[in-house]
Amino acid sequence: MAEEKKQIMTTDAGRPVGDNQNSLTVGPRGPVVFEDYLLFEKMAHFNRERIPERVVHAKGSGAHGHFVCTSSEITKYTTAKLFSTVGKKTPTFIRFSTVGGEKGSADTERDPRGFALKFYTEEGNWDMTGNNTPVFFIRDPLKFGDFIHTQKRDPQTNLKSPTMMWDFWSLSPESLHQVTILFSDRGTPDGYRHMDGFSSHTFSLINAKNELFYCKWHFKTKQGIKNFHAESAEVMKGKDPDYSQRDLFDAIAKGNFPKWRVSVQIMPEKDAETYHLNPFDLTKVWPHKDYPLHEVGELELNRNPENYFAEVEQAAFEPRNIVPGMGFSPDKMLQGRLISYPDAHRYRLGVNYDSLPVNKPQCPYATYHRDGTMRFDGNEGGKPNYEPNSFGGPTQDKKYVERPTAVSGTVARHDHRSDSDYYSQPGDLFRLMDAGAKERLISNIVGSLGNGVPQRIQELQIQHFYKADPAYGTGVAKGLGLNIDSIVSKKQASAAD
Repeated sequence: MAEEKKQIMTTDAGRPVGDNQNSLTVGPRGPVVFEDYLLFEKMAHFNRERIPERVVHAKGSGAHGHFVCTSSEITKYTTAKLFSTVGKKTPTFIRFSTVGGEKGSADTERDPRGFALKFYTEEGNWDMTGNNTPVFFIRDPLKFGDFIHTQKRDPQTNLKSPTMMWDFWSLSPESLHQVTILFSDRGTPDGYRHMDGFSSHTFSLINAKNELFYCKWHFKTKQGIKNFHAESAEVMKGKDPDYSQRDLFDAIAKGNFPKWRVSVQIMPEKDAETYHLNPFDLTKVWPHKDYPLHEVGELELNRNPENYFAEVEQAAFEPRNIVPGMGFSPDKMLQGRLISYPDAHRYRLGVNYDSLPVNKPQCPYATYHRDGTMRFDGNEGGKPNYEPNSFGGPTQDKKYVERPTAVSGTVARHDHRSDSDYYSQPGDLFRLMDAGAKERLISNIVGSLGNGVPQRIQELQIQHFYKADPAYGTGVAKGLGLNIDSIVSKKQASAAD
């Protein structure tokens, strides 16, 4: 067997290194000299190894896989080529994450989970930036920063603050649906393999007849739903704070490839005008009896990253990445994220984040974007960096012009709380739970709401629970040692004033 050629260590510029053990000093005990290029290069790089962590979804796990189309039914609704043929396989990359915690937080924290997918299609990348819940806490992007601040740290104590969280939620009753999910068993999933994923947002599909259909994506785990109860999640935080990362990596390494059934809800464009719910409200779901799931394919994860930083930490997902045959919707939160996500990536990774291997398309692509920090691909050499040009540069193709959408109405800051149905869907969800699940939900809420939160905030939040279902509010009040009749009568008296 031929002897493997020894690889010589070099500097970043390729200069061979003769001694990587000792700094350059004046004598054995003397000071370090400025000309020690190797020392300063290593220190400077080390100081910059940590890029800014994500403001939300900071801690995550990733894996490669593929999507296989299993039904031709969806071709009635979209021309997107990844669905064009039954059996067609599209490579994917997924990043799971917790939402509110920092990069070093525990995987089993009570928190929503991110479920972000990148489909490397022949028509460009499709990013499905979802969560493991079908709804969210808010429905107007103007409140996103305010909400996330309550999930982070108190500006004085630098500690997590239940008072901040419950103060915001009690004054934002549209959050009740997601709060109910968060404090149920679903708030502490048993790893990433045993949870569902949702687009949450309403997107749209466009077919060959140029007809538009609104849609919501669902990813149903084939491993079965498994959740930690609050006590076991707390134990796991101390036992293995990286539980979900380890579980996903080990399962794939052993060939136990996790899978999800991919389905979509379809709403004809005309239905959205008269449907009794606002179909673009991120705090509500579309009832399946009205808009059932249509299976379109299967997602399988079957390859672990070779390098976590390159493939998971530098992965950048954004809902604006769609392909022909897909579109957006008037969902306010989606509209805000179309701007917010790429802006966050430019700050965290630099303006050329889309050129990183994990993010760049696997199909031919051509833009006039040039320069910027960390341009490492030749910067298109001497090709023209403007359009139109007469030197053979890429040109537009009008067949890809977006479908026109008619809008009407006054431009104003319309009050999203004019729709005050905050309680019907959370109440329905509560009533769907069995007795044990209801008991755990109430216990989890009491543990958090009773953690130093002022009584006035407790009472306001209990009023919301009570409106969703009297048993819900009564149970929380009892757990906190408060009198539900007194709380309800206070509300009635204030309403009469």
